[in-house]
Amino acid sequence: MTTSPPSPVADDTPLADGPPRYHGLGPRAAAVLVFGSSAAVLVVEIVALRLLAPYLGLTLETSTMVIGIALTAIALGSWLGGRIADQVDPHRLIGPALGVSGVVVALTPLLLRTAAQWSPALLLLVASATLLVPGALLSAVTPFVTKLRLTSLAETGTVVGRLSGVGTFGAIVGTVLTGFVLVSRLPVSSILIGLGTLLVLGAALAGWRARRWRRASAVALATVVAGSLATAFAPGGCDAETRYHCAQVVADPERDSGRTLVLDGLSHSYVDVEDPAHLKFAYVRAIASVVDTAFPAGEPLTAHHIGGGGLTFPRYLAVSRPGTRSLVSEIDGGVVRIDRDRLGLGPSTATGIDVRVEDGRLGLRRLEAGSHDLVVGDAFGGVSVPWHLTTSQALEDVRRALDEDGLYVANLIDHGELAFARAETFEHVALLGKPADIGLDPTASTIGGNLVVVASGRPIDAPAIQEALDARDVGWKIATGDDLVSWTGDARVLTDDHAPVDQLLQPSRTRTAR
Repeated sequence: MTTSPPSPVADDTPLADGPPRYHGLGPRAAAVLVFGSSAAVLVVEIVALRLLAPYLGLTLETSTMVIGIALTAIALGSWLGGRIADQVDPHRLIGPALGVSGVVVALTPLLLRTAAQWSPALLLLVASATLLVPGALLSAVTPFVTKLRLTSLAETGTVVGRLSGVGTFGAIVGTVLTGFVLVSRLPVSSILIGLGTLLVLGAALAGWRARRWRRASAVALATVVAGSLATAFAPGGCDAETRYHCAQVVADPERDSGRTLVLDGLSHSYVDVEDPAHLKFAYVRAIASVVDTAFPAGEPLTAHHIGGGGLTFPRYLAVSRPGTRSLVSEIDGGVVRIDRDRLGLGPSTATGIDVRVEDGRLGLRRLEAGSHDLVVGDAFGGVSVPWHLTTSQALEDVRRALDEDGLYVANLIDHGELAFARAETFEHVALLGKPADIGLDPTASTIGGNLVVVASGRPIDAPAIQEALDARDVGWKIATGDDLVSWTGDARVLTDDHAPVDQLLQPSRTRTAR
């Protein structure tokens, strides 16, 4: 009887060569470790954007930097984690990876807010480290766990595929949980301190049999507690953290009823809670000058406001034009709560101000054709107008909503060569701003800051608007006709397909939206 030779690789062939195999990690524990570490990486990434926004702005560049560092950390951790797992017992690696990550994550708010007080360069360095270190260590957990779970060649695909899927699902849960739940309910510092504590506790649980891990875990927990207490005294705290902003309400030392709404370090709105007709910011006085010139005094209007902030201008219309109905699209429900709780906003039945928590572009699309006398654009995300509110397609929605004599007034911010503001200009408009910024003082260099663009289906009375600007002591001029055409030059019109708003804006140290 002839017997066939054994198969060179049997289904139960153990993985040979290299260090001996380490057992003891069950499938559930493996799934929890991979799921939790992957979720933690995405929580840190999203929350880091919120921490950096007050100092760097919530721009495309900031988001790209954070995402790039996070992906670098994931790649580095996965690659080095796999190599190290082949050389060292993974049991000895999981606990330290979780523990060190937990300490760094918990200290991140304190480190970033302290570094921001020194210099932008130091802030970028610290931000990179606080993203890279925990991201790499947590990403290394997956190859550590995979090494422990692999016992034979026959199950390689199943184990690697399962853990990869669990890790991806964990990242999804971390993203959704942070974006939809955590950020809206907890301060970002609390999120990171809580996550850091959980990671340190996970490290202690993973290494409970090793005495040195117990001692290290106690030190890590003490560090987290100390860091948590120190964070409460770190600079840059918020009165409230909304879905989109670190918000503060600052009292005016020169006017008892004056309040400034500060979002991510930028002064967005000034409100006099007892005298809404008092307008402090120059651009708001410019908008008021345009509206008061375009419509008969005291006549009630039907107005739509893209962006709310402190609702300064809707309040002004309510007192200067009784009976005005103002519909406001404000994307941040937390800002609306501040308006009601801290800035004295009354019920819509008394003020005529109806605020909807919605995106401004979607709010425009809900308006009936020809239903409004006035549309005011005053929305900002970080340091710029959200790009989808700047395009020709968005302006078509504005034109559709306005009646034949309707008026569109928009506040823009630009610096340097003002490339963004030039791209925003279209036919039949007027432009208000400092003379140097709108080309009326060729001997002076551009300053940058706020500009107000005006568009209407009827002629714009430039002399009357200039007279109103002078009466309010705004210090601005109005450009129309050939002056405006010359200023615009060959600027490219922004569209939904191409609107590089963040790239058109020039870097600036200005920390105000006035």
